[in-house]
Amino acid sequence: MEILDEISIKILNILQKKARIPNVEVARQVGMAPSAVLERIRKLEKQGVIDGYEVRLNPERFGRSLIAFVFVRVDESSGAGVGERLAEILEVQEVHFTAGEDCYLVKLRASDPQELGRLLKEKIAALPGVRATRTLTVLETLKETARIPIPRTLQEKM
Repeated sequence: MEILDEISIKILNILQKKARIPNVEVARQVGMAPSAVLERIRKLEKQGVIDGYEVRLNPERFGRSLIAFVFVRVDESSGAGVGERLAEILEVQEVHFTAGEDCYLVKLRASDPQELGRLLKEKIAALPGVRATRTLTVLETLKETARIPIPRTLQEKM
């Protein structure tokens, strides 16, 4: 990956705050022509620095306000492919392979505790190779973001 210059870093910070910002406004904020900014953004996309753009929906509007983190322990002998099968569950938002006693950390959203229980029993614990689960239910979310901290200066390590 090429080292990012200060203008590219400014563009990335602007886009992380509001991905739908008009190109003309990004150009105004960084002091460049809109065509030059568009060229930089396309280059950042091509280099894989920008993975994509997505809309963040309000989970409450869709009856998905309950967040749970589920630690999933699998049998070493029969646990192959569990992570991929966990990722296929629609209510699952994240699947992380972890170090330690538990093999996977799963973030999911449900409508209520009853649905959470059904998901745990029928979709997660029922997967071949799953030995045990431990669940943490979120009571209040203080911060939730997909933003990545970007170095403020070129001297900081990339």
